[in-house]
Amino acid sequence: MQATEQQPATAAGTITIGGDITVNRMAYGAMRLTGDGIWGPPKDHDESIRVLKRTLDLGINFIDTADSYGPHVSEELIAEALYPYPKGLTIATKGGLLRTGPNQWPVDGSRKHLEEALNGSLKRLKLDQIDLYQLHRFDSKVPTDEYLSFLQEAQQQGKIKHIGLSEVDVNQIEEAKKYFEVVSVQNMYNFGEQRWNDVLTYCEQNNIAFIPWFPLNAGNISAEETIERVAKRHNATDYQIALAWLLAASPVMLPIAGTSSVKHLEENVLAATIKLTDEDFQDMPLPA
Repeated sequence: MQATEQQPATAAGTITIGGDITVNRMAYGAMRLTGDGIWGPPKDHDESIRVLKRTLDLGINFIDTADSYGPHVSEELIAEALYPYPKGLTIATKGGLLRTGPNQWPVDGSRKHLEEALNGSLKRLKLDQIDLYQLHRFDSKVPTDEYLSFLQEAQQQGKIKHIGLSEVDVNQIEEAKKYFEVVSVQNMYNFGEQRWNDVLTYCEQNNIAFIPWFPLNAGNISAEETIERVAKRHNATDYQIALAWLLAASPVMLPIAGTSSVKHLEENVLAATIKLTDEDFQDMPLPA
């Protein structure tokens, strides 16, 4: 059996983040391990643990989470399932959002909140240093210098190795680069929602990993119908085709397929083995 059959995530190829972290380009997003509304514990705790353990079997070595998922639940499950962490596993987490209830995500970029969030993540994940810490949002209510300088200082103190940003435009990336090297950008992006193409191009030009969240936009009916048509050609799921398109869209793309089910995890990761054809790309053009 070929290594890619045993560990299909390796078929996606690799990406190097920050010059010294190389991971397979099919990754896992741990947001869905929590309860409804990304609030509270999962309905099936044991299945969540099985999902996390199975990611390693499938060749995934990059897991994305945040202190706000639960809140705290996702990070706690990761440590429960995977600590002590195997060599080569990168856990990326985020800070900058409050949780006031299910599906509620107020932004808080204050130094006080970010310090609490970062220290909490370090404790829950049982780490002395977080390999990749991402700012959830720029906060219009707080001076930009307050949260960017905090991240700069936390990196200088050794609490953070590399820093990324989420839901940002090119101007915001440029602003952050005055304080630290930006090694990743995590924006909502999929075949049916490509409003961040300029950011993707910027990331390609500057060797910044682009981490798309929400890989399948069910709200775009036309895009969904196109994905279904391509999926039938490959005898694949819509989600697999959406992920395969993301992998083909750019060499800096790092999709994070999220699920709370081992069965769906195994299905999703197989997207790395799907080779889209010229006919597929006529239906699903790559970003210009």
